[in-house]
This record gives sequence, structure tokens and C-alpha cells, in this order.
Amino acid sequence: MTEHAAQYRPHPLPSRPLRIAAAQAQAEAGDVDANAATVAAMVHDAARAGARLVVFPEKFLSGYEPDLVRSDPRRCAVRSGDPRLAPIADACRETGTVAVVGAAFHAQDDLYVSALVIDANGELAARYDKQHLFTSEHEIYRAGAAGCTLELEGWRLGLGICYDSGFPEHARAAALDGCHAYVVGALFGVGNGYHESRTWFPARALDNTCYAVLANHIGTTGGWNACGSSAIWGPDGRPLAEAAVDRPELITADLAQEVLRAVRASEPMLSDLGDTTAHTRTRHRLG
Repeated sequence: MTEHAAQYRPHPLPSRPLRIAAAQAQAEAGDVDANAATVAAMVHDAARAGARLVVFPEKFLSGYEPDLVRSDPRRCAVRSGDPRLAPIADACRETGTVAVVGAAFHAQDDLYVSALVIDANGELAARYDKQHLFTSEHEIYRAGAAGCTLELEGWRLGLGICYDSGFPEHARAAALDGCHAYVVGALFGVGNGYHESRTWFPARALDNTCYAVLANHIGTTGGWNACGSSAIWGPDGRPLAEAAVDRPELITADLAQEVLRAVRASEPMLSDLGDTTAHTRTRHRLG
């Protein structure tokens, strides 16, 4: 999936439901080993809850810690083949679960805000780099060049990271690529963050008639007070599950093909969209 897809390409609906989980916990600042252990434990929790995929908050492996990452990227950012990812890989392999884990990622001389996809074999199967960096992030990170679609048991899942979800075009690109769900790890803070997330995610879901999944931080990280409340919305924009504001928690919901089919039949925006390159405009100067 790229963010430049121009026309809706319908993808066959999956043949069976998929249970997906969103996890929230307190990240330890700059301690990748401790946070990887937390991820591994919650992967096991997700498997016991019947989930096939679990998503974690933005940069959870280091915490959202821009100053720490900038001052000590070797300690706070991970690389391909990083041995500190081993507990997560083991947990995914042992349970047959897929984990989408937020991390600062070091590739050659560049740093990225990434979502690492550890598959059920314990392999780093994909990496999505945040495309829409928040204002202060430009000083540290390079923006990602492409979107990312995962396929799991017939379900197409479009990945996003935090600020990506504030741009309707980002989730729309996933929908145009045939995605059935928009899956995001984030940091939304106390104050305006709850309002933003409760505005953006139902809108992304309904606009694209797809499920929307948010995993958010709790507690304090990088100077931010996170508002928790990880949540999952249906393709009609209605909430299906929501976590607490301030405690570690794992929530789940079943993505159901019958629900997706019914909502897309009653809200046919995607099928009626057609070729977006044909959406030209006329301009008129008045006065």
C-alpha cells in the first residue's frame, strides 16, 4: 500500500472473523529490555484472549523519549537483528501471534519512528515508518516513504502511527488498497489528546468503512501525560471496546466480515468513489 493509490481496489472479504488486540502499559524510559519483556508478556495475554494480532503504542520499546533517543540512539533505538527483540520473537513464535510494536528504529545513519511487525514465526516480517511526523519529530527522525498493508487470514490491515491518523488521506490510502482495518500505535496526551483521538478514529473508520484500532500509552513518557483509553471502532465509526485511562490493559474485538459487508452496503462511499484523478475542480474569482 502506498499513500498515492488513486482508485479503490475492492479486495475479497475474509472468510472468517479475526480477533485483534490493542495493548497499553507504562513504558520504562530508554529501557528497551524492560519494555520488550512487557511486550512479550502481553503477547501471551493476547494469545490467551484468542487474539491473532496485538498492537502496541508508538515507540513503546524506548518510551516516547525524544531527548533520550537523540542523545543515545544506540541504547534507545533498535536495529534489524537486534538481540533485544528476542523475547518478543519468542513470545510470537510460542503463541502463533503477530505483534505490531512501536520503536525508534536506526537504519544506516537515519532514525525513524517505526512499527515493527513480528510474525507468528518470530521473524521481523515488515517495518512501517511514520509518514506524518509531528512538528518536533522532524529534528530527530526521517519521515517514511511508503504506507504498509499487512495480510493476515484474508484480512488486509493498514498500519499508521499516531499523527498519521490526523490526516484523512493516510487512512484513505489504506482503504484504496483494499484494507479492512486501520491499525495505529500512538501517544495521545491528557487534555486535547482524548478529544483528538475520539474525533479522528471514528471519522477514519466511517469515512473508509473499515475497522479502526488504537493502542495508546498510559502514564508519563517523554514529558507527556498519556490519556490511555486504547480503543477499537467498527466500520460504522461506533466504539467496540475501550481501555481505562490510567492502567495497563489489553482490549480485544472481533473483526467480522458480515459486519463489514453490511456497513459497506449501507454506506457505499468507497464503491461510489471511482477514480479520484477524475475529481477535478473549477475555480471562479468573484469581485
